[in-house]
Amino acid sequence: MIVELGHFALILALAVALVQSTIPLVGAQQRNAALMSVAGPAAIIQFVLVLASFAALTYAFVTSDFSLRLVVLNSHTLKPMLYKVSGVWGNHEGSLLLWALILALFGACAAWFGGNLPPSLRARVIAIQGLIGVAFLSFMLFTSNPFLRLETPPMNGQDLNPLLQDPGLAFHPPFLYLGYVGLSMAFSFAVAALIEGRVDAAWARWVRPWTLAAWIFLTIGIGLGSWWAYYELGWGGFWFWDPVENASFMPWLLAAALLHSAIVVEKRESLKAWTILLAIMAFGFSLMGTFIVRSGVITSVHSFANDPERGVFILLILAFFVGGALTLFAARAGALEAKGVFAMISRESALVANNLLLSVSAFVVFIGTIWPLVAELFFDRKLSVGEPFFNAAFSPFVVALAILLPIGSMLPWKRGDLGRTIRSAIPALVLAVSVGLLVWAMQEKASTLGPIGVMLGLWVAAGAAIDLWSRTGREGFANRFARLSRVPRADWGKAVAHIGLGVTIFAVSAMLSWKTEDIRVVAIGESFALGKYEVKLANVEEVQGPNYFSTMATMEVSKGGVLVAVLTPEKRSYPVAAMPTTEAAIDSGIWRDIYLVIGDQQENGGWAVRSYIEPFTMWLWSGVLLMAFGGSLSLSDRRYRVAAGASRRVAAVAAE
Repeated sequence: MIVELGHFALILALAVALVQSTIPLVGAQQRNAALMSVAGPAAIIQFVLVLASFAALTYAFVTSDFSLRLVVLNSHTLKPMLYKVSGVWGNHEGSLLLWALILALFGACAAWFGGNLPPSLRARVIAIQGLIGVAFLSFMLFTSNPFLRLETPPMNGQDLNPLLQDPGLAFHPPFLYLGYVGLSMAFSFAVAALIEGRVDAAWARWVRPWTLAAWIFLTIGIGLGSWWAYYELGWGGFWFWDPVENASFMPWLLAAALLHSAIVVEKRESLKAWTILLAIMAFGFSLMGTFIVRSGVITSVHSFANDPERGVFILLILAFFVGGALTLFAARAGALEAKGVFAMISRESALVANNLLLSVSAFVVFIGTIWPLVAELFFDRKLSVGEPFFNAAFSPFVVALAILLPIGSMLPWKRGDLGRTIRSAIPALVLAVSVGLLVWAMQEKASTLGPIGVMLGLWVAAGAAIDLWSRTGREGFANRFARLSRVPRADWGKAVAHIGLGVTIFAVSAMLSWKTEDIRVVAIGESFALGKYEVKLANVEEVQGPNYFSTMATMEVSKGGVLVAVLTPEKRSYPVAAMPTTEAAIDSGIWRDIYLVIGDQQENGGWAVRSYIEPFTMWLWSGVLLMAFGGSLSLSDRRYRVAAGASRRVAAVAAE
């Protein structure tokens, strides 16, 4: 009964979404307040209905209702409760329902927190969100219904993909979807502004919090996915340039560009057309990621489906929304006149350069991702574009961005003095170059990337700290230090996010440069050297988990005769899914991770063992968290909540 109620709630949600997407648009066009007022209640009702549907599907998974086809394909009675719940979105249909739920949530948030918006803009934004909801709810109900019943239910299910039975994958998709779908708000604001023919500083102030929230969630989601790949797949890496990884990275880059571009619109009323275009393309690339994951054009642990018909449906959604928005953009581009004028040396110019670097780097990732598909489709050639291409093509943009970032953030608006700005950044430059040269002299492995990464990371982080300190005035140290607490949260957030970027640049460079890798066959009781450590394979035994069997090794790591850690890497086998997984054992530290993987037993009785020393891994995750925390600090700035309302009141007074 509960499952049927969930199905009916989904159908009703589609009906409400149709109302939400039409009546407010008509009301905004006719300036009819009664019709425009339908938008808010409709968005809230749609969210409640989709939430009820999602709760019903979750109930079916938790109670192992095997009369539901989706539960049979993705669950099992022996599966731990966490993975019964995460199994709801560990498949195509359930993840699509999660997408629809988050989309409806953002529409409801626009209704709850959009009271400071002009009524016509608010109605149009919520209506566009409703129109996107119509597309995805229709896609789900007509091609991917999660509530299909089986005529003869089996006694048990087929289990969830074992690679997805992990805490990292339980939390990674919701955060990623909050980022993906959150960019729909920027898209809705852009389309609504194009319909109204008005993009100004107030619009930029309204759109920035939504874009920032999506960027924060996307940052956390990408970080969780990278962390899961690092410890779960047993390959000792953190980023593979997999097409689905790239599908989340491209919207992240464009969202970062959109955030910086919106600042220029807000401060100087320039780059209007470019900002609107970025808002459209950021959501467009989110839809492109949905197509890659669900169309069957790739085979990956990330992919949810391999049905070409579903891929065609998603392409139609992509063509309708992105194509329609670009057509509207072309029609309205003449009205997006820039008002602000700025010099070549100014913060506006630095932000333009920032936007170009981020956008072109996203385009490079897109070309590398899509080119194998194009080559196979049009030239009948099998190509593989992997890490060497992306490292060579993407890295120059990161270097240029890192060099520009501290100087650009310290330049004044409208017109700046480059020499004066560089002089204020000299302490950061001296620190970065000095530490980089010291690392060059001290490093054990001859590497150029490592010292360059140290210099760039320190340059970005120290530059952000100097920029923050410059906002405390010119009095004595004690007074300036006391004023730090009164610096706006947005400025603190910018500094923390930039420091996080610097830490991430350093950590990536260090991991790529100074990693130690060892692959060998080891007999029980045998020891081998791993860098400065000695690793001993003490024992290998068979153990049983709740829904798997495991070959578990006990490995002792010592340094100078002193025991450092006892690690237990595993090779698990899930009998229901008939699929093995690798569980790496990791001893984490501030400066390094010791990473051990046990493989198959060899003919001579020994065991295949892969061992790594991963330097500064914890710094990578810390950098990602710092970026997300910096974004959260900026989002909590009181000016985001009151300035838009103030702008509206000033406009009303002027009109009177």
